[in-house]
Amino acid sequence: MRVLMFGWEFPPHIAGGLGTACYGIVKGLAYNGVDTIFVMPSATGDEDSSVARIVNASDVPVTVREDVDIENFLDKIKFVHVGTNMVPYLDPEEFHDMVEEERRRQVKDFRIQYGQKFKFSGKYGSNLMEEVARYAMVGGTIAMQHKDEFDVIHAHDWLTYYAGVAAKEMTGKPLVVHMHATSFDRGSADNIDTRVYAIEKNGMEAADKVITVSDLTRNIVISKYGIDPAKVVTVHNAVDFSGRDNLQVERGVKDKVVTFLGRITFQKGPEYFIEAAAKVLKRTSDVRFVMAGSGDMMNRAIRHVARLGISDRFHFTGFLRGTEVQKMFALSDVYVMPSVSEPFGISPLEAMRSNVPSVISRQSGAAEVLRYAFKVDFWDVDAMADQIYGLLQYPALAHFASEHGFEEVNALKWNNAAAKIKEVYESVVNK
Repeated sequence: MRVLMFGWEFPPHIAGGLGTACYGIVKGLAYNGVDTIFVMPSATGDEDSSVARIVNASDVPVTVREDVDIENFLDKIKFVHVGTNMVPYLDPEEFHDMVEEERRRQVKDFRIQYGQKFKFSGKYGSNLMEEVARYAMVGGTIAMQHKDEFDVIHAHDWLTYYAGVAAKEMTGKPLVVHMHATSFDRGSADNIDTRVYAIEKNGMEAADKVITVSDLTRNIVISKYGIDPAKVVTVHNAVDFSGRDNLQVERGVKDKVVTFLGRITFQKGPEYFIEAAAKVLKRTSDVRFVMAGSGDMMNRAIRHVARLGISDRFHFTGFLRGTEVQKMFALSDVYVMPSVSEPFGISPLEAMRSNVPSVISRQSGAAEVLRYAFKVDFWDVDAMADQIYGLLQYPALAHFASEHGFEEVNALKWNNAAAKIKEVYESVVNK
């Protein structure tokens, strides 16, 4: 079995859980005898090429075969102009003329850019939508170039869905899309990015199968996007145990350490962690709270801590990566994931792998598979504070949670998850 896979990031250059998951999946697929061509917008050459053949989209000029007409190519890849054709007060004939003019403009622009390379940042900046659209164009080119080298296409999250659709349109190969997080996870139900939602919905409708990281996400995909339940399959995430070592770190303080590690955004529930910290500190003083990460709510979180008067017991580390994350877990006595909406959540698995007892929100996919993590509703800061306090004050309870938690996550291997993904591949290829 051979797969053409579209991702957005790959270790060691990652900004969150998506890159970690992609790496675990690719390694697991290799273990299960699946060869992967992994395409990413901007590769630097230091990615782990032992588990996949890395293709840097920034090195690939947009071209088409001699037998493919450029207008047909643009039509097949469903190139999306970044902007909108929705102009008010146009009658149907005027609207048709405007859309046709826009189509001709895109063809003209494409002819000018034909044979050129796009330099992707591979980041999540202000021109993200433009990069997503261009990635689709390059994705169509790469799929044609490697048409005889893969059996199935796999696209991760909305950023790569159009590239996956383009690859399917240009080659006729089956497409599997992987939903790691929905628009409803990134924002409130009445405040989603409609552009992203449209890409997600179109990508899942075009796919032969949709993989979700939890039943929680599967239910959202079916109910909020109207996707046929028969083609939506849950494959839970896992944790990578390879290269695990017990880091010995020296503490600068004798206090216990409670850690939040993740993006400091609404989805991750940082304010609930801060509120719970304040309640714990009213009951004991020999504890420090750490918020490791960065995000759009960072300044708000800092002000929140100051208002509660717990600044002397609260620390912000900024974004951590690689061994820094491992060291943070090694320093921690309790890990907390208070997410408002978490499709899965790999971080508590990594914490439990490091023998750190964890408190996680019931509104997470990880709650479906972790029996020995303490679970709480994200909004119930009193219960969250009670669970943190109990793990800090009762060593026998903490030991029980860490010992059984380690054994539990040790069974959640990427090799097993990848075996299920391979079955999904086989179902669409054989069909």
